[in-house]
Amino acid sequence: MGLGRKPRWTVAVLAAMALAAGACGGDDDSAADDGSEEASGTCVDGDTVELGFLNSTSGVMAISEQTVRDSLMLATEEINADGGILGKQIEFIEEDGQSEPTVFAEKINKLLTEDEVAAVFGGWTSASRKAMLPVVEGANGLLFYPVQYEGLEASENIYYTGATTNQQIIPAMDFLASEGVETLFLAGSDYVFPRTANKIIKQYAAELGIEIVGEEYVPLDSDDWTTQVAKIAAASPDFVFNTINGSSNVGFIKAYYEAGLGPDNSPIISVSIAEEEAPAMGEDVTGQYAAWNYFQSIESPANAAFIEAFQGKYGTDRPTSDPMEAAYNSLYLYKGMVEKAESFCVDAVNAASDAVSFDAPEGTITVDGDNHHISKIGLIGQINADNQFDVVWSSEEPIEPDPFLEGYDWWDPSAS
Repeated sequence: MGLGRKPRWTVAVLAAMALAAGACGGDDDSAADDGSEEASGTCVDGDTVELGFLNSTSGVMAISEQTVRDSLMLATEEINADGGILGKQIEFIEEDGQSEPTVFAEKINKLLTEDEVAAVFGGWTSASRKAMLPVVEGANGLLFYPVQYEGLEASENIYYTGATTNQQIIPAMDFLASEGVETLFLAGSDYVFPRTANKIIKQYAAELGIEIVGEEYVPLDSDDWTTQVAKIAAASPDFVFNTINGSSNVGFIKAYYEAGLGPDNSPIISVSIAEEEAPAMGEDVTGQYAAWNYFQSIESPANAAFIEAFQGKYGTDRPTSDPMEAAYNSLYLYKGMVEKAESFCVDAVNAASDAVSFDAPEGTITVDGDNHHISKIGLIGQINADNQFDVVWSSEEPIEPDPFLEGYDWWDPSAS
């Protein structure tokens, strides 16, 4: 679906921590006149290029972010074995976001302004991304963000390689409508992604004739869902739309089954439970649903090679999943953009980004240079007894990103 107009770039907030003139991303022609590669326009000197990997390997989000970190390591090894980027081997500097937005802001500032990395890869929660956004913009750096999110954002300094709303939330609602769902209960973590996603869900539900019979939130670091699940049980909805993130899902699923709920009476459709989270829920979640753009069960040569490589490195018991596949893709997309630009300079990379594509495990993906999002196929999967997903719905063709929902007449961003 085409955009109605150019996206509204997020206004850069020049946080004090970002005011460092020496950031690698800066494209000031006067910054160097000594004949170095930076002066010649490639912005990286020597035989290597340093990149920053910023993921939570501790805290509540480690259950999800560790696998993103692992996939970045795999992509790095593959790219280096194939000659690197513009002939330069990747060296990475790794930082732990500790599941805290303020730490993400501090760490990305360090990576961009002290370590002067060419680009940063990571983040998961929208709170972490929002915290990093003014820093990466103020330093004119690059951030590749790999996770599905609530949309309504575009930045010249961020590439969003996970789904935006019209590639995950809206396909999920279309699936529910096709299943004849009449009542829906919304359960989410109490931060920006679930609340914004549910605002969109409520407006689209009204368009589809689906009644929202309840809406409950619990803090991201809380596992106690007993009171909220009791309300779900009382409402007896046709489906529960789950926008809970991290290990809080474990407490939610526990309370859900203890309340006598299950896939036969009030099934769940999730947007953050993937192949690695499903077996960690502490309950048999067979029959529940999830909306993603990649599942390990996709049959294609590219996916088969990806699974073989990932499990060859980390073990055959390690599943692949959407966020880690989007992170893996992000490094290859960056490579494609840099090599098209023949430069690591941020402005040159941005100028070259449009229509850069990659034969990803999920299928061919393409960068939209206007809004820095990626075209992606929408998929709905149902969890089977092996904690894998059987695809029950597909958009068939890649969905063009529309982060501001400009192509949807029912969307009113000013509504409460």
